[in-house]
Amino acid sequence: MGSFSIWHWLIVLVIVLLIFGTKKLRNIGTDLGGAVKGFKDGMKADDPVKPAGEITASGSTIEGEVKEKQKG
Repeated sequence: MGSFSIWHWLIVLVIVLLIFGTKKLRNIGTDLGGAVKGFKDGMKADDPVKPAGEITASGSTIEGEVKEKQKG
């Protein structure tokens, strides 16, 4: 059992085209491209995420320390 040859892949491609059709495959490609573009734009956002230790309220940083955990 070796790897698939080019003929195997061509047969698979023809079967996929017959099942889904070119229009549906084009729509899937467009949706996937839009999702990747949205993800990249989200990663390049100018609003960086604040570190976990900082809590801001009206522009000032509130620092604190947990003294005791409460069970509840």
